[in-house]
Amino acid sequence: MRAEERQHHILAMARHHGQVEVTAMAADLSVAPETIRRDLGVLERRGLVRRTYGGAYPVEGAGFETDLAQRVTLHVPDKRRIAAEAVKLLGDAETVFVDEGYTPQLLAALLPGDRPLTVVTASLTTAAAIVDSPHITVLLLGGRVRARTLATVGSWACDMLAGFVIDLAFVGSNGISRELGLTTPDPVVADVKAKALSVSRRKVFMGHHSKFGASSFCRFAEVADFEAIVTDTGLSSAEAHRYALLGPRVFRV
Repeated sequence: MRAEERQHHILAMARHHGQVEVTAMAADLSVAPETIRRDLGVLERRGLVRRTYGGAYPVEGAGFETDLAQRVTLHVPDKRRIAAEAVKLLGDAETVFVDEGYTPQLLAALLPGDRPLTVVTASLTTAAAIVDSPHITVLLLGGRVRARTLATVGSWACDMLAGFVIDLAFVGSNGISRELGLTTPDPVVADVKAKALSVSRRKVFMGHHSKFGASSFCRFAEVADFEAIVTDTGLSSAEAHRYALLGPRVFRV
């Protein structure tokens, strides 16, 4: 197998499984681990994967994005801890924007049910998960539904957001970088996120450590826009401090 074919196979496996391990790929392709490491280095320089200890995971961009079915199976314990920590930042907020994605969906399920709360979301799955709560009013944004994420996008969603003043927004992204800010692959998704942030008084970012240092196609916010960042301990304390220097408090759980 030529290097280009081998790298294409490695990338396809990373995108299918959410990550690849050097030893497993070396055995699968009958090559030395050093060969796989070189291939991963090439893919990383092309912005297609991010290296980790012993492997790599795919970077989402204009040509690749994980769907909801994949997101509910990857890093679930980390995402549950992130959601549980982020919901502690609710404070006295009465109106909340909850972003699309699995971690925001987990957070929505943890919102207190013993006080009046209005939740605005573009996510059909999030709306369905909390609509039965007796004290939570759910406002689902209108627009085109993306099959990949079961979330609404488009001008209807943005126009609806423009009429709100929201106390707190819980937002995720496909990538977050100190230099490039928060990014996502699809321009229409970026529009909804940007509009939600623009009408929210407070802003909290939630994301797995694999999102950090990665960048996607469409920028919708800067790190300094957020009062807090909630992630897992996979993000080093040194790197967390670098993000904190830009303004937000950084919580590692």
